[in-house]
Amino acid sequence: MSTANRPGRTGGFPLKRVLLLLAVFVAGMLVLGGVNGFFAYTNKTEFCTSCHTMQWNHEEYKTTAHFNNASGVQTGCADCHVPKEFGPKVWSKLVATKDIYHHVIGTIDTKEKFEEHRWEMANRVWDKMRATDSRECRGCHDIQNMDLELQTRIARNKHSSALEKGQTCIDCHQGIAHRQPDPPLEDIQL
Repeated sequence: MSTANRPGRTGGFPLKRVLLLLAVFVAGMLVLGGVNGFFAYTNKTEFCTSCHTMQWNHEEYKTTAHFNNASGVQTGCADCHVPKEFGPKVWSKLVATKDIYHHVIGTIDTKEKFEEHRWEMANRVWDKMRATDSRECRGCHDIQNMDLELQTRIARNKHSSALEKGQTCIDCHQGIAHRQPDPPLEDIQL
């Protein structure tokens, strides 16, 4: 009797191994479905703004072109702050827990405290965007795909110059979706 025809064997693999692989596959699907469900839920703007700390940012955002514009295209918090790729997304979610922590311990739980730390928080976001070549911006805006001839003369010149200098979106577009914070007095060069 050949190995493939023995009882408890399927195509050369022991039946227990096939069942184990199937169980691992199904468990993986459930886990990934759960992880993806978690990410989908926590990527909603409603989730982000359920904490009153983020409601102040959201009110500012509602006054920008990313919220209200001629084309009707609207971004949410995750479009700008959460990478689409799985590994960077997981890291981003882990790093974001510090905001929850600082809200809970009272570092940024009032508008006044939030404003005290706003410059520092904005710079962390800007540094992340520089490090990733404004990856999240490029999900919608890619300078390589822009028709510079359709832009105003000033925008065309600035985008051409940015390409030549190797700049990234955030180098020029700080404060585009939220009010740009003022630097602390000690950071201002006279």
